[in-house]
Amino acid sequence: MCQKGKRHCICLPLIVLIITLICLCVGSYGDEEPNFRFQFDHFGHRPTTFAPTFGVSHHNNPNSAAGGNLFNYYNTNQIWSSLARARALKPKVVNVDAFGAKADGGDDSQAFKKAWKYACSSSQGAVLVVPKKKIYHVKPIDFSGPCKSALVFKVYGTIKASVHHSDYKERKWLYFDNVENLRVEGGGSGTINGNGRTWCPARKRQHNVQVGGVRIKNAQQMHLTFRNCFNVKASNLLVKAPGNSPNTDGIHVSGTQNIIIQNSVIATGDDCISIVSGSKNVRATGITCGPGHGISIGSLGAKNSEAYVSNVIVDKATLSGTTNGVRIKTWQGGSGYAKNIKFRNIMMHNVSNPIIIDQNYCDQRKPCSKQVSAVQVSNVVYQNIRGTSASDVALKLDCSQSFPCRGIYLQNVDLSVPQNQHNNNNIAEASCSNVRLTYQGNVSPPCST
Repeated sequence: MCQKGKRHCICLPLIVLIITLICLCVGSYGDEEPNFRFQFDHFGHRPTTFAPTFGVSHHNNPNSAAGGNLFNYYNTNQIWSSLARARALKPKVVNVDAFGAKADGGDDSQAFKKAWKYACSSSQGAVLVVPKKKIYHVKPIDFSGPCKSALVFKVYGTIKASVHHSDYKERKWLYFDNVENLRVEGGGSGTINGNGRTWCPARKRQHNVQVGGVRIKNAQQMHLTFRNCFNVKASNLLVKAPGNSPNTDGIHVSGTQNIIIQNSVIATGDDCISIVSGSKNVRATGITCGPGHGISIGSLGAKNSEAYVSNVIVDKATLSGTTNGVRIKTWQGGSGYAKNIKFRNIMMHNVSNPIIIDQNYCDQRKPCSKQVSAVQVSNVVYQNIRGTSASDVALKLDCSQSFPCRGIYLQNVDLSVPQNQHNNNNIAEASCSNVRLTYQGNVSPPCST
């Protein structure tokens, strides 16, 4: 099965992801990375001991922390120039019904394959349409490229996975491979229903894909996965699964750079958004999360592995009834870093562990042995976070003794607990160990050290 925090995916039958868009991306920058800028906002004076060290020198890396607008690389005109050119040529409209799709409960797989092949071969661009108010049943399909021009996949109806286990010879269902300049739209009505079926990430890199306005539901594991991608935009998504469904992450980001996730509602049985090793320049904004396990970076460093995550911003999020709020989780024995991370403008409603860094993460039955090495967590900002905690401990920073958390900044944090028989004063607690902190403005609860 695919496990978070690992570089490779071992595919087993009948374990379910619902959408895996491997390297589905927006925009094209060639070999040059965009000018991602990460900065503090109005922190005022800080002791030099805790001075931020975001980024590296301009000489070594163009992604310096020199200030400016966050994610100012995201130039819409540049990103969609190829799609605009295709639209100017009056792209072909390709309806799956015209290729034999019946939406009558039978298998529509061959019609979808034929429609994709025809659309992909168009040199003037194409719009592949799944009509609304219809339910199409399909077996695993490889939507393979390269295509001759930009392509828009409009899912207005419902695509539903086959329920027959024998149809799944590999751990994948809808599989986009080697496709650039692809946009997947749902128009607010389109639904992709995994029926618990699975897909596994591809190994090839892809570019220039936008996913928006789609409803994704009922995966047995991760719903939407971006792996080894550049320049991704995912927006206006509705991702739903039962709150007690295990490992059903809403959006999983792995090895991906330059990704924006925005204006989406995610309610699952695991992390609403999970960001693991190799990911850089990640922005999630306008996220509504719950139920689920919150918004997580990690897990990182499992089985003594290296892990690297940097330049992550979570902004304007609302979490309700989740088992964690904003979380960084790393295993003992790992190496690498999680750095340059900002959580800001976040509202918590009855959330357990609203703010948590756990460098002693252990997700296994057997207790984890104590190890010296750890993934270094540094330069993390918690800014304008407020609401209620379902646990007495609202702020938990459990960092490594050998690799303490460095450069942790808290500004205008106000978390309380509802009055109950154990706590009648609404005052939450903080638990902090092996961490170097700086406060700005009101911070409640504060660490005692």
